[in-house]
Amino acid sequence: MIIIPLGVSSATPTAVRHLPSVALWRDGSVFLFDCGENVQMRLLQAGVKRSKVEAIFISHLDGDHIFGLFGLLSTLQLQRREKELNIIGPKGLKKMIETVFGIAEVELEFPIAYKEIKSDFDHDIVLEGEEFYVEARPLKHTKFCIGYRFQEKDKPGKVDAQKAKEAGIIEDTQFKALKNGEDVTLEEGTVVHSADIVGDPRPGESFVYVTDTEFCENAIRLAENATILFHEATFGEPLKEKAEDTGHSSAQDAAIVAKTAKVERLVIGHFSARYSNQFLLLKEARNVFEKTWLAYELRPIFTNPEQEKEIISPRVEIIDLKDKKAQRTRKTFKPAPKRKDGFKKRRFKRKPANARYYKSGESDRPEKARFKKPYKRPDEDQRRESPHRPSKPLPITPRTPFDDFDRF
Repeated sequence: MIIIPLGVSSATPTAVRHLPSVALWRDGSVFLFDCGENVQMRLLQAGVKRSKVEAIFISHLDGDHIFGLFGLLSTLQLQRREKELNIIGPKGLKKMIETVFGIAEVELEFPIAYKEIKSDFDHDIVLEGEEFYVEARPLKHTKFCIGYRFQEKDKPGKVDAQKAKEAGIIEDTQFKALKNGEDVTLEEGTVVHSADIVGDPRPGESFVYVTDTEFCENAIRLAENATILFHEATFGEPLKEKAEDTGHSSAQDAAIVAKTAKVERLVIGHFSARYSNQFLLLKEARNVFEKTWLAYELRPIFTNPEQEKEIISPRVEIIDLKDKKAQRTRKTFKPAPKRKDGFKKRRFKRKPANARYYKSGESDRPEKARFKKPYKRPDEDQRRESPHRPSKPLPITPRTPFDDFDRF
């Protein structure tokens, strides 16, 4: 699996952070968790095909988590999608979608399978496939909010090739049958038991999405022994009271959930716009749980880097405007031109025009004649007409790669 954060801001976007959305890539299929504004553009910039979206999971009906859904559905309609799309979320989600497209007089021609969850539920399997299932539990927010766990089913154990060869297993169909837990009977009548050749089943990988919630027990239950936990860290510990009033968590709360649930890795996101430096939140979380990462937009998080490397590559490169080193362009070295005979042409420094020349033997190196000109203050008219001080204001520099336009 690959996790791609598409937006890590909370409530309002910033110049460098977008509204909440996370994409999960698995075997060519894409699963979206929340659809903040501009989600379809972020999918394009991340190199993820929108046509590969299989299911969309909405945590709650706040605008910053759902307003990008309507544009995405409209684009899928224009692309003439025919495959069924699963949309899971709180009750009222279907009515909201139908109302918006009804007012716009747009009829979605591709089938949509809605799964609406009532506010009084305790635990449910909202989506299930042949190799995975998605579990949902209620969270603790100012309004009804849902957390999700994407869980792969247990994988068959590895076949011991040496034991299989000694037992007489040579055909691929026999190996496949043993891996599926079936016993194989050889031509001689010998029965080879799967338990003797195949190891124990391997647990599948899991991804947990918990956002817009206070510290609660259901978050710990969802994240138990998870591979990756994406947990909100809207505020720092100094704003703990504000977090409780608004139904959010601090970075320390997220770390406590990860430590209690014994997850392999914690990824924090959903940052308040007041934090231009998210490393303050990272430091706070790592004081409790060391294996904590910051969610960077469009930067994939691999659960198994060896097998899934370079499957998704971002199409844009975002540079932090505060990082001066990243903005510097490297000076390219221009090699000296080669002559026809194969030797490089020597480069000599041009001698200054005002240099003094001596006869050979008097000096090894000519000295430069230095003339100091008296400073003359320019008058007011010259300062106004100077090309170095334009009368018109300079254009505003775009703050992000996506603001490449005139603001006024």
